Amino acid sequence: MLLWLVIAYLVLSIGIGLIAAMRVHSARDYITAGRNLPMSLVMAMVFATWFGAETVLGISATFIDEGFHGLISDPLGASLCLVLFGLFFARRLYRQDLLTLGDYFRRRYNRGTEIILSTCIVISYLGWVSAQITALGLVFNVLTGGEVSMNQGMLIGAGVVLLYTLFGGMWSVAITTFVQMVVIVVGLFYIAWEVSGLAGGVGTVVEHAAAAGKFEWLPEANIGAIIAWIATLLTMAFGSIPQQDVFQRANAARNERIAVNGAVFGGVAYFLFAAVPLFLAYAAVQIDPALVERYMAEDSQLILPNLILNHLPIGAQVIFFGALLSVIMSTASGTLLAPSVTFSENILRGFLPQMSDRGFLWMTRAAVVAFTIVVTLYAMQTESSIHEMVEDAYKVTLAAAFVPLAAGLYWRRANDFGAALAIVFGLVTWIALEFIAPEGIIPPQLAGLCASAVGMLIGGLAGGRRL
Repeated sequence: MLLWLVIAYLVLSIGIGLIAAMRVHSARDYITAGRNLPMSLVMAMVFATWFGAETVLGISATFIDEGFHGLISDPLGASLCLVLFGLFFARRLYRQDLLTLGDYFRRRYNRGTEIILSTCIVISYLGWVSAQITALGLVFNVLTGGEVSMNQGMLIGAGVVLLYTLFGGMWSVAITTFVQMVVIVVGLFYIAWEVSGLAGGVGTVVEHAAAAGKFEWLPEANIGAIIAWIATLLTMAFGSIPQQDVFQRANAARNERIAVNGAVFGGVAYFLFAAVPLFLAYAAVQIDPALVERYMAEDSQLILPNLILNHLPIGAQVIFFGALLSVIMSTASGTLLAPSVTFSENILRGFLPQMSDRGFLWMTRAAVVAFTIVVTLYAMQTESSIHEMVEDAYKVTLAAAFVPLAAGLYWRRANDFGAALAIVFGLVTWIALEFIAPEGIIPPQLAGLCASAVGMLIGGLAGGRRL
């Protein structure tokens, strides 16, 4: 019964997405929803940027093991990224009427910068989208008691998300995400109420976590720990700012005020609501210690789903798995669209200047299909956890893309030469240290960020040279 109810919810989501697809009449409709979305939809989409498999299954499992020490990148860095984007980037980018961030790099610098940074952005999505596909496989595996394997579940989940994203683009992402966010908020609060009763109340769970040192979040008082802490925070907080999915959600707003406020309020809402999965997962320590011990040894991401299956009534199970699928699909759809749009607009389209708008729309849809296949195959092959895939996703954009974006918006001397040096210095430093000293006192991606800033500074001070 649980499985069939979940299937019915998936069918409903597909239906909503396909109905929303009726609004798509051009490539701009497909990519930015005609820049016509109200505050409620923009805030819901921004909230859903991060509230996916990583939040419900990834960081909740990490919290049991490491406490807040393991959550510096997410939710702290993730929510900080959204707030910073809203305050310092959304308005300036919105006024330029762009389709993608790659368009900005072409206008501000040159075609070469556009291609290289767009490629970096596309590559960065491999781990992030794969994390969502992996989570869908996990959900179907749990729901069927193992009858559907993880790989089969990934194929099913990827097919569902692809179906409504393929035809509706940003309109489908916006409408389905809004419905899914309602399910998430109502569903998870209800589950938290049910679980708190089993655990002896919210206060009991919080006191137990505090006594176990789970709320300690500052680094140890030594230089190595402090640098590692800063690198972890900045990888997500800065590295995910030059990302197409963050940009496209704000860029679809009806006006720049909504773009700014939607990003800021969505980021704050994400930080606050991320506490709910943490509470649910840690409550399992008191409700069923044996279950926690078992899955900490096997796969800690299974703790929360199995707690719900073993200890809550069928109605609560339906609500939880419906909410879980909502968060995964809402995140997956947007992050599936983002790299596909970037690839078609900023890499392929430049080689096909005479392409019509309709031809570009279908080329973008083809890119969505191709990227879905790639990330699904990657998800089926990798052994990384959901949390690890997400943490690794933004190192490349931190090292290569953040400085050209920020300097281009805020430093008049930023130029083509500086952008080229920033990219080369950042990528070479990051990649070299990943091989030479991956566990060094300065994490490779932080060294890459610093080298990128040096490159931009040298190029900018050298004058307006163009490569």
